[in-house]
Amino acid sequence: MFPKTPAITLYDPLGDLLGAGDGHFTYTFEDAVKLAGHACPTVAGAFLLVKTALEQLFPGEVAVRGDVRVTIHGAVDRDVNGPISQIITLLTGAAAQNGFHGLAGQFVRSHLLHFRETLPPGPFTFERISNRHTVQLLYSAAAFPPSPLIGEYMPLILTGRASDVQRTAFRDAWRQRVLDILADQGLHTVRQL
Repeated sequence: MFPKTPAITLYDPLGDLLGAGDGHFTYTFEDAVKLAGHACPTVAGAFLLVKTALEQLFPGEVAVRGDVRVTIHGAVDRDVNGPISQIITLLTGAAAQNGFHGLAGQFVRSHLLHFRETLPPGPFTFERISNRHTVQLLYSAAAFPPSPLIGEYMPLILTGRASDVQRTAFRDAWRQRVLDILADQGLHTVRQL
């Protein structure tokens, strides 16, 4: 459905302990799509934010799932913070209060994802827990504006007035924008502060 790159490989010590292979997992954008139930610039951006953060926090080594704390500067229900947080949890293990509470104080995933209500909303802060290094990132899809067909055909689709040809053209334009964002791998969409 989507390309296998970019990809994120992590080591999850909890997965290793509990027999999920050797604890190494490779995630592709398709995994994020399966969680979200759709592909869009936001889901692509969340994937690229995490990929960039992990490359910065674990340079030259495999990132450790569960060793990352994330702060989203903005309320959970502001804009697309909620959907982005779900992709962050999928990939890093960092969860809000609903996450795994651990085994004898180890492998805790709950309370590793926080929303800090700030106005205006700010960056995403990723912290490697084991060494306290942090990286702050911003995402914007502005470098890849939507095709005019998207704005033209979406109202027709949502009101049931679009033809099959218009629906197909909309889907193709939407998908192409997402593919372009992924192919860029964050070069023009993810910025470090």
